Amino acid sequence: MNQEQPMKPQLGEEVQDSLPHVAAHVQEHKDLNEESQGENVKGGRKISQQASSGDQILDQGHITIGEALEATALTAGSRPVDYSDAAAIQAAEVRATGRTNIVPGGVAAAAQSAATRNARLTRDDEKTKLSEILAEATSKLPADKPVTRRDAEGVIGAELRNDPNLTTRPGGVAASLAAAARINQINNLNQNSPKKE
Repeated sequence: MNQEQPMKPQLGEEVQDSLPHVAAHVQEHKDLNEESQGENVKGGRKISQQASSGDQILDQGHITIGEALEATALTAGSRPVDYSDAAAIQAAEVRATGRTNIVPGGVAAAAQSAATRNARLTRDDEKTKLSEILAEATSKLPADKPVTRRDAEGVIGAELRNDPNLTTRPGGVAASLAAAARINQINNLNQNSPKKE
């Protein structure tokens, strides 16, 4: 009985595929947010200063969790919301807000409701799509913060645990947050390195 197991996609490949999409989408938000940026406020939302040890939060020039969720709406928005998406969105919202529970009427609650509804429907055209849930995610989050590697790892774990095949999807929630974390890490390195003249 030699049954082949489906191969899990390598996270690095997913990140590489999502990176250009995430970067382009986030640049649009950066341009809008620079106009209204004040201390600890970005686009009218509070920037959460809560972080685990080892997480460095820098407000300027970094991709936030809300922006990464909106990038998912562009890269995988036509796909129906399922339970693994809802779990990943919930993990992202919890990390963005610093709360231990989801916000009633927030992005995670809407995703969970959509996943439950979609599980009962048979026709894909009737199902709620990711783009419907994640559009304007930055404005739906009561607080936001730049994506860190630790945030991305938590979201990846949530998506994996709730997927029947134990995989993440290219361009999905986990891949977008992983790409954003990588971009933020590169930005941190570039900002902290001495400039050559």
